[in-house]
Amino acid sequence: MSESTDIRRTVGRPDSYPVEQHEWGRLVWMANRSLGISETMTVGRCYIDPGKANPRHRHANCDEVLYVLTGSIEHSLGDDTFPMQAGDIVSIPCGTMHNARNVGDEVAEFVICYNSADRQTEGE
Repeated sequence: MSESTDIRRTVGRPDSYPVEQHEWGRLVWMANRSLGISETMTVGRCYIDPGKANPRHRHANCDEVLYVLTGSIEHSLGDDTFPMQAGDIVSIPCGTMHNARNVGDEVAEFVICYNSADRQTEGE
């Protein structure tokens, strides 16, 4: 790391992560342009409560990779639906409608990464 690097703009800390509360769970943002952590990516964690689902949506300006940490989800990707559990990963191409439904008894937690620091989301 060069001496000119501002460590505050390259290292995130959990106490500074913004949290979006939703009726289905929450999103915790860890890196993106507005946080000053990345100029090229968005990284976050998604938590979906048991029996809940986030709305179907797409990202018009980026691909998404979703990695399940805990729980069991049913994931829709375009016209397909498939089960996912801890350790599973899916790559979601730009513009593809998708969502996740928690089909387990515990909160499902997964990491979400996008190849844009300014991810755009459009609902169904």
